[in-house]
Amino acid sequence: MFEQGASIAATRADALPGFGSYLNGVDEDHDATVVGLTLPCSNGPTEGVNSKIKLLKRQTYGKASVSLLRKRIPLS
Repeated sequence: MFEQGASIAATRADALPGFGSYLNGVDEDHDATVVGLTLPCSNGPTEGVNSKIKLLKRQTYGKASVSLLRKRIPLS
């Protein structure tokens, strides 16, 4: 498992704006952060489907009804 401390302490010492709250979150749930960065599984395919649906929704915004969107999603 990764060692918590050296890189987090160095980043805190740099006092970069905006990193304080991020580092607090990493400190609060360090185990989940390590697992999220080291496991080989990914939710990329799910995010790809979400992105495609959002694209279809944007393309029909103001032009068509929800019924057309419902028909286009399975076809894509």
